[in-house]
Amino acid sequence: MKTPDFPANEKERLKTLRSIDILDTAPEERFDRLTRMARRVFGVSIALVSLVDENRQWFKSKEGLDACETGRDISFCGHAILGNDVFVIEDALEDERFADNPLVTAPPNIRFYAGVPLRYLDGSKLGTLCIIDQQPRSLDEDDYEMLRDLAEMAESELSAVHMATIDDLTKISNRRGFVSLAQNSISLCARQQTPVSMVFLDLDKFKPINDQFGHAEGDRALAAFAGLMRKSFRDSDVFARIGGDEFAVLLTNTEEELARQIVIRFRSLVDVYNVHANRGYNIEFSDGIVSIKPDQDSTVDDLLREADVLMYEKKLDQMPKIGLAKEA
Repeated sequence: MKTPDFPANEKERLKTLRSIDILDTAPEERFDRLTRMARRVFGVSIALVSLVDENRQWFKSKEGLDACETGRDISFCGHAILGNDVFVIEDALEDERFADNPLVTAPPNIRFYAGVPLRYLDGSKLGTLCIIDQQPRSLDEDDYEMLRDLAEMAESELSAVHMATIDDLTKISNRRGFVSLAQNSISLCARQQTPVSMVFLDLDKFKPINDQFGHAEGDRALAAFAGLMRKSFRDSDVFARIGGDEFAVLLTNTEEELARQIVIRFRSLVDVYNVHANRGYNIEFSDGIVSIKPDQDSTVDDLLREADVLMYEKKLDQMPKIGLAKEA
């Protein structure tokens, strides 16, 4: 048996796969419709939408198979994502790469396999749409085209999943995507007994940017701020534009003091950007930080509310006293 190699862009591929936040989610009709169609059109016993994770292949949709996942080391799909077109094994028993594979020698007793890599927007191959049978068989050119068409439909659905969690302007997570990803990170840190810090960021004097320079320039400032967040925060952190001029960051394995240092470094990066950008205004922000221990039970929404309150209190403290007097 030959264990599948890793793609050259494996690190980036896995990062993209996890950013979609689709692994271990419930079945969805839009994917199940495709596997039902594939199974019926080709007359095979099994059809799958398979996503290849670090050590496993997980089935977002499965027709004719009970298992939810198998090891990546024995997967056919792990081989399929290394290519650019349909990967076909007409008779696994006659192929030295698979003849002694446990998926061949034991249930589901694969003999025939055909899988099309599922490409994401950045070109990463996240998994396959594949068909499987217990009898050897071959495909003609019409079969190839039909399988490609079904795979293209699956790719569109994967993109739709991601776009629903991405902010159109800044291209980072929106509130919906942030809540989902952050809650998963909080649960993981709780299992690993590591602390978590939530940082709420609110742009200061943002309305005058829109009023004086126009909304297009305001959009430019928001996008620039999001770009600086990408540069500053770690791959393990979760950050998002949660609405308007408000942003949030979940810092994993980070206690409050370290979180404050991270925010200070980020503020320095923003200051450097302001000097070089020279847009006629500065991007400024206020922050609120809340940290929790592994044994504390808090939701993402709880942490956001607490950090928002702290941010607003800090913003008021930083206002000139004369300004507050006039408002009163």
